[in-house]
Amino acid sequence: MIDRRRTRGSTAPLAAALALVCLAITTSAARADDVPTAAPGVEWSQLKPGQKELLTKFQGQWSQLPPERQAALARGSDRWLGMSPEQRGQAKDRFTQWRALPPEQKNQVREHWRQFQNLPPEDQSRVRQNFQRFRQLTPDQRQRLRNRWQHLTPEQRKQFREHARERRLQPPRHGPGN
Repeated sequence: MIDRRRTRGSTAPLAAALALVCLAITTSAARADDVPTAAPGVEWSQLKPGQKELLTKFQGQWSQLPPERQAALARGSDRWLGMSPEQRGQAKDRFTQWRALPPEQKNQVREHWRQFQNLPPEDQSRVRQNFQRFRQLTPDQRQRLRNRWQHLTPEQRKQFREHARERRLQPPRHGPGN
């Protein structure tokens, strides 16, 4: 039997990374539903040669794809072509990890991504900064942080979030006497 607490804890950072890195592609259709006007499609002839090579399997059905999907595939292939070999390897690993997630966890990640997309730009920026700080921690520091969070009660987590929200809303202090 799988220990759900252990599984969730070990995949939480992965889920966050996937939400910020991989889900832009996998949720493009969901995001397109939120946009009142349709994104313009991309004609096959407008793609760069490298993009056409990457998207060859879509060539025969390209004109039947929704315009949002065409645009998402074009953007994704362009990003891929701009990546270093190391970045491509990391992206492949993340995609493999994403595909291995159970549907329930994929849905949670998608929901978190939607919530992130609905945040004001300054909050999105703060989330990205916090994620970068988390990534800079050593694996041991990350695990200790995960363990501390997991051992908090739901009420303690709520209090922590409220306290963090209050700190964000307070004006910055200037000088030692303020």
